[in-house]
Amino acid sequence: MRSLVLAGVMCGLASAAAHAADLPDLPILRGSVTDGLTASRTNWEGFYVGAQGGYGSSDESFSGSNQTMTAALLANTAIESAYGVSQWPLPFGKTTAQTSAYGAFAGYNSQWDDVVLGVEMSYMHGSFGGTASASMSRSFSSPVNGFYHAVTSTATSSISISDMATIRGRAGYAMGSFLPYAFFGLALGKADTTRTVSVDDNYATTYAVAVSPCNSATPPFCASLSAAEGQHNRLIYGYSAGLGVDVNLVAGLFARFEYEYVRFTTSVDTNINTVRAGLGYKF
Repeated sequence: MRSLVLAGVMCGLASAAAHAADLPDLPILRGSVTDGLTASRTNWEGFYVGAQGGYGSSDESFSGSNQTMTAALLANTAIESAYGVSQWPLPFGKTTAQTSAYGAFAGYNSQWDDVVLGVEMSYMHGSFGGTASASMSRSFSSPVNGFYHAVTSTATSSISISDMATIRGRAGYAMGSFLPYAFFGLALGKADTTRTVSVDDNYATTYAVAVSPCNSATPPFCASLSAAEGQHNRLIYGYSAGLGVDVNLVAGLFARFEYEYVRFTTSVDTNINTVRAGLGYKF
């Protein structure tokens, strides 16, 4: 009896093995499910180029931008040594301007699983900048070299930035077809700057006369000094930071949406904020 049962079990196992051999290979046994998951991840690694356009605003602070120029103009004068005219806080204030811009970008990505690191150069052409002027008058009741003085200092300053480029490091995290990223880097710009300074000194041996309208023939006497300076295609530098997202469209084609902040630390402190949209291709 035991021999019959054992023989029946052996026959059943042999029959099951024969049926299994006739079955087609299941996809899961060949790893096709894993292959499908891998294929759904966008490959961001490699070189890429693109074009972009955007809109931005620039904020300029001209405070102190003409101090060195005024100090050079008044060097070795009595009013500078006594009153420090070049250090007067002229009320320039701040200016804000808006403009559209366009440009291009290029870079390289390295990818480890979902982490993407890269380096990129971005260029924008626009018309960022502004102009400001200020004036301040003071009269002094203490005589210098026997004269009372009423001094007026006037200055203008302007900056126009036509081109700027940023060289940045990028760090992103791939999420399917989306690559959100942050960046930080060096900013370079091409700017035209102009500055003018004029100082009028009304002086007389009597304080009340010194502060009255100037008449060079009779007291109060007038002394005027002025200077102007302009620089064309001046290289300025600073730093940039921002956030963005690349969106894979098809094959290597992707769209870009980005915000960038740039600060140029020149004699005119300039901050530029831009929002951009672009289209790129990864090779």
